[in-house]
Amino acid sequence: MQFTYSFSLLLFLFLFSGIRIVYEYKRALKFRFGKYIKTLEPGFRWIIPIIETIQKVDIRVITINVVSQEVMTADNVPCSIDGVVFFKINDPEKAVLEVEEYNFAITQLSQAALRDVCGKVELDTILSKREEMGKNIKSIVESETKEWGIEINDVKIKDIQLPENMRRMMANQAEAERSRRAQIILALAEEQAAGKLLEAGKLIDQSPSAIKLRLYQTLSNIAAEKNSTIIFPFPEEVLHKVNDLKSKVIH
Repeated sequence: MQFTYSFSLLLFLFLFSGIRIVYEYKRALKFRFGKYIKTLEPGFRWIIPIIETIQKVDIRVITINVVSQEVMTADNVPCSIDGVVFFKINDPEKAVLEVEEYNFAITQLSQAALRDVCGKVELDTILSKREEMGKNIKSIVESETKEWGIEINDVKIKDIQLPENMRRMMANQAEAERSRRAQIILALAEEQAAGKLLEAGKLIDQSPSAIKLRLYQTLSNIAAEKNSTIIFPFPEEVLHKVNDLKSKVIH
């Protein structure tokens, strides 16, 4: 009786130790004596203890940081560039059997591709076309990883660190560009204002009443600002005669 109880307990422990749970976002590769047998789908699974083992693979989108790389651009500007790689495992069998430590392999490929792509273009291109640079890096990495059953979703350039003297030069250049634009806008405004003043002057010359009203308005503004009284040294009719004489001379 005691032997039966002990045997039952050992059998239960043996069966229990073979239970495996595979989550929905993972796949499990089953090996028997080290040989690949099949890939287990999500759910409750059982393997033969000791004889069989499993290796789980995450099939979600995985993110890997590309540490800062020292790059010499095509125009001989040294800079430090880092990025991030997004990838997904489409074929768990290849990802495990075709490459050792696929995370490390993708990291090394991404670093080499980043240095290669950014080293062939000028600094202005890297700064203004980050998306294009990321696509070029992705294309290079993806050409290698597709044989491993891995899909590269995207590659992004996160940060570009420039030498201190280069940052000062770029800041001065940006300030000069802003100053140039401000001067152009001011010149255009003055040109438009001068055109409007010319049109207003022509309208005033064509109407004696307009001249009188403009004169009164100007005198009123002067008196208000200086808190003073303005006295005409000659009758107003003289202004009309001067204006008539001016019109005759013009015509």
